[in-house]
Amino acid sequence: MTLIVREFRGGDAEGVSGVVRAALPYMGANTPEVIAFNAANAPAGQRHRLYVAELDGRVVGCARTGLFHDSGAPGQSYVNVNVHPAERRRGVGATLLAAGEEYVAGLGATAVYVWALDDDGSVAFGERRGYRAGSSSAFQRLDLTAGLPARQPLPEGVQLRTAADFTADPRPLYEADAESIEDEPNDVPTDAPPYESWLANEWSRPELDRSLTTAVLVDGVVAALCTAHTDGGTRYYSAGTGTRRAYRGRGLAKLAKNDSLHRARAAGYTEAFTGNDLGNGPMLAVNKWFGYVPCATERRMVRELGR
Repeated sequence: MTLIVREFRGGDAEGVSGVVRAALPYMGANTPEVIAFNAANAPAGQRHRLYVAELDGRVVGCARTGLFHDSGAPGQSYVNVNVHPAERRRGVGATLLAAGEEYVAGLGATAVYVWALDDDGSVAFGERRGYRAGSSSAFQRLDLTAGLPARQPLPEGVQLRTAADFTADPRPLYEADAESIEDEPNDVPTDAPPYESWLANEWSRPELDRSLTTAVLVDGVVAALCTAHTDGGTRYYSAGTGTRRAYRGRGLAKLAKNDSLHRARAAGYTEAFTGNDLGNGPMLAVNKWFGYVPCATERRMVRELGR
């Protein structure tokens, strides 16, 4: 058995996609196009690096690592390791984690965060290496063939639009998204990206489906947004649902998500996935109302480097 860990090359996108989709089938599209896009388009300040693990010439694992450049807290970094389920307990994850930790330590990071599935071994794997558990997040699945809540009459002054209607000027969508990003529960406080960065890294994503992304307008202002990602097959992913602060408490996030899900079902998608921090009570309640069912839980874990 020969295990090699090296940096990502363009020809690795198919193999890395297979690993991530096998390890986390409920998290994001992660098609080869998405993997290649992420590797090529990460913001410069993130210092993003993708490591690939080869076992006897086969891609069996990967580690995405870098800095939380959009956090006001300095020295925060991440190392997110995925190993194909059929190749676990062969030293792949430990080798990838060590490579990622060495890389971010060289960038001056003082803390490293990882995600670990709440399964029979992942959290214990982190604890043995000095990580302590933090917040939890639930992945949830919705069977789109089983029905959805009926569409409700729109309140006076409220309109529904898709992101495709904003192709000429997406800034109103950015402004709504930015407030949601800043208010989302997170172990690492996150600032909204500058508009140009949002255009390059969110609006231009290959998995973004503008025809399924719904904006709720109140008196002409984008007040809520449900961003839809798809895999080009049967799976739809909620990449974010949020409401601007001045418009919260009116059920607008429900309106946005219900419209987006109805559009997805009409387009032939059969499964919808989402994820929520377990401390995000409002969105957990919204997704329960839609009929989402938990399918996995992740724990955020952290270790201070140099200890």
